[in-house]
Amino acid sequence: MEPSTSLYRNWHHPYKPDRKYVRRAAYFSMEFGIDQGLKIYSGGLGFLAGSHLKSAFDLKQNMIGIGMLWKYGYYDQGRKEDATMDARLTRKRYDYLEDTGIEISVAIGDNPNVRIRVWVLPPEVFQTVPLYLLSTDVDGNDHLSRTITDRLYDPNDETRISQSIVLGVGGAKLVQALGGADCYHLNEGHALPAFYYLRDQGVTASQMVFTTHTPEVGGNETRNGYHLNNRGFFGRRLPDPELRKELVGEDLNYTVAALRHVKKANAVSKLHARVARQMWQPFGLDAKIVPITNAQHPGFWTDPALHKAFEKGNTRAFRRRKAEMKADLFREVLDQTGKRFDPEVLTVVWARRFAAYKRADLLLRDFERFRRLLSDREKPIQIIWAGKPFPEDFGAINIFNRLIEVSWQFPNLSVLTGYEIGLSKKLKDGSDIWLNTPRITREASGTSGMTAAMNGSLNLTVNDGWIPEFARHGENAFVLPEADPGQPHSVQDEQDSKNLYGLLESEVLPMYYEQPDRWMEMVTRAKEEVVPAFSSHRMADAYYRELYKA
Repeated sequence: MEPSTSLYRNWHHPYKPDRKYVRRAAYFSMEFGIDQGLKIYSGGLGFLAGSHLKSAFDLKQNMIGIGMLWKYGYYDQGRKEDATMDARLTRKRYDYLEDTGIEISVAIGDNPNVRIRVWVLPPEVFQTVPLYLLSTDVDGNDHLSRTITDRLYDPNDETRISQSIVLGVGGAKLVQALGGADCYHLNEGHALPAFYYLRDQGVTASQMVFTTHTPEVGGNETRNGYHLNNRGFFGRRLPDPELRKELVGEDLNYTVAALRHVKKANAVSKLHARVARQMWQPFGLDAKIVPITNAQHPGFWTDPALHKAFEKGNTRAFRRRKAEMKADLFREVLDQTGKRFDPEVLTVVWARRFAAYKRADLLLRDFERFRRLLSDREKPIQIIWAGKPFPEDFGAINIFNRLIEVSWQFPNLSVLTGYEIGLSKKLKDGSDIWLNTPRITREASGTSGMTAAMNGSLNLTVNDGWIPEFARHGENAFVLPEADPGQPHSVQDEQDSKNLYGLLESEVLPMYYEQPDRWMEMVTRAKEEVVPAFSSHRMADAYYRELYKA
């Protein structure tokens, strides 16, 4: 193989960094949602990371991204013969990635030399800062080593540990090969081994930054520390006394360990910062956490024609374009389900990662009331669900399949598969109401409602995550009264479902059909207020000002 001539063998950008953003920042994330065609993401965390890299490019920041080149991506969501969900693995190819010629190695378990090839997504392809992607699918690696970068969030625990070592230690070694960084930012704890390796290299806490994204137990990984030590997780084998200082009991909590390494960390909304401080206060780590609310890239997610009509104050053109966007979504509904939806009918969309606490099936709790809602001919409603469960989360898959079965009973219900960036964009474009129903305090931020508002959709939501920073009931959103998070789940679900039916019946549907001008005022106000407050430009700037500064 001829030596690579890639400019990206060194730290390089196609622009001179803005003087506000000259410090070198390396941003590590297990997933990046850059474009529909680059399938190295699963959902919201990736969408957030992708928007961050796009804004960093727009603002001419001196940042790079460090991720993984997943051979099969997350999974391709389709249907089985009975129309229930199917998860398929298909090998991906990306001809636009550039081989940097860089190869590094890490030790994993008994293998001292797992080879990693480094590819780069050049900035001009999707208008991002350089994104370096690591792959172990390299000639010379044994079979197990080659498969480490097969699947995003591989269900095998040993593979997941190996993935963290590749992203963390491998990514840190890559940054060193590029000339080093002033700041190392972990987007969640997946790349935690980077901090251990960098600490041994003399990198200080003031150069390390951590973002915690969720209060959910599953998102704050915990594994047996002695086993991790045997696997090479810490970059070297730690002596027992040193190892015990890192552990909680016999376990390593990734979030606790990451917070201990850094001078400052962030939660992803103001409410989440309060929750996170309470969670980590027993470890004395609460003072490190500041809020930087998540955001999305308006240029990527906003429909240009809709935005043009909005900027000109042309309500007629705005409504006409919104109807076209709904019709485009409904062609997808027809193609997948054989159902014809009406652009004149209020369309509610619930679409995001499928997890139990997000309560996709909350509307089904009182089925007779739900049936009456669907059968109202004077104020008709159409509802669409979409989202990807973790392919081994059989409880979530059962909820998804139950929704499919229920949808067969009604012509105005639909469940769509293939929830990736492209379908997410269609759903936000084509919805009138963006439904958000997590149990309160469980959604750290959420960003899908931001991009829905950018495209003329109103949020119907619990008051959680980013919503308290944005929503005013009856003015720019519809907000459910808060359930007591201290109550049992069944009590919360009962209260929230009753309030949800009540809002739809008494406020949302009557306003849509009887007060279209007031509806349009709410849509306009929501679109006016979601940007710049929830633009990823604001977020990317905040990271430099609050966390990356010397």
